[in-house]
Amino acid sequence: MQSIFDFNFQEFTDFSVNELGASKFLASQVFDWVYRKKNFDVSTWLNVSKINREKLQNLLDFSLPEVIWVGESKDGTRKFLLRMGDNESIECVVIPSKERRTLCVSSQVGCAIGCTFCHTGTQGLTRHLKTSEIIGQYMKISLWLESKDALPISNIVYMGQGEPLHNYEKVKKSAEIFLEPKGLGLGQRRITLSTSGLVPKIEKLFDFPPVNIAISLHSARNDIRSELMPINKVYDLERLFKAIKSIPLKASRRITYEYILIKDLNDTKEDLRALINLLDRRESKVNIIPFNEYPESTFKRPSDATIKWFNESLNESGLTSTIRVSKGDDILAACGQLKSEHEKKNLWSADKKREIENLKSQHVYR
Repeated sequence: MQSIFDFNFQEFTDFSVNELGASKFLASQVFDWVYRKKNFDVSTWLNVSKINREKLQNLLDFSLPEVIWVGESKDGTRKFLLRMGDNESIECVVIPSKERRTLCVSSQVGCAIGCTFCHTGTQGLTRHLKTSEIIGQYMKISLWLESKDALPISNIVYMGQGEPLHNYEKVKKSAEIFLEPKGLGLGQRRITLSTSGLVPKIEKLFDFPPVNIAISLHSARNDIRSELMPINKVYDLERLFKAIKSIPLKASRRITYEYILIKDLNDTKEDLRALINLLDRRESKVNIIPFNEYPESTFKRPSDATIKWFNESLNESGLTSTIRVSKGDDILAACGQLKSEHEKKNLWSADKKREIENLKSQHVYR
């Protein structure tokens, strides 16, 4: 059964006419009930005819991911572990600030890029998420926040588990649904798409909804970037920036370059000069992210003095640079870490269960 959350508005309009034999107006009614009212009990949709309600109930799935675990940081950050229909799990995070509530969504179960600083990269790729599973993160967390009388989600960032452009078509459709005026109606400036630098898909962004773009850069030197991000061995800085020039930017828009600052690796004067020489001052913004240490990593966070010096030097050069404040350090902030710990427990439980069943079959277990 197909999920209602897999359709963008045009697709559901076509579905209403071709599969349900209904008018185009049904799409507006359904999107209003689902996305604006967040009511998934079709039997209560009294402005929809009984026959159409029955067809919708028989043909479409309105279920959402299941919340397995919620952690709340002392700074208000909330981290969620969600279970999909096939029992695979993913993370998403709600990050509070003074003026907004940002939801960081995942686009894949695991990730194939293998960045050496990223905990998710140690898991490998299991599968892409469906559009419905990306939208489902927003819908489920929105309902959860409403139940707690918390402020609603105002912004979306595709910065959770996975490389969004590796799952290009499903992510593109999810962005269309987030932006749909008859549905969720989020503004273009409230959505940010992040990529590690998948050049062939960056070259397709002319066909993507006009949202904010963030590039995971992390070094302006090919040798260091290749050490951090194996994708650079295939799509080096020259190829990456050639592709970036093809991205259609609206007036006054900039590309954000994410730069994880790591002690003694990419925080030197040489790294600083390379970054200043690489970026266009008019169309670039640098977001410095001090490395967030986790147990298995050999990388270290730079000193506060180094972080401040790096940021101030970029600003003095004419670039716009900010330091991202770390959020949720006390609830396993490293991307993928919570999922890894959860799966270790599940793996142990599954192995133990198989061991017990094997003993039973041999009449040894008492």
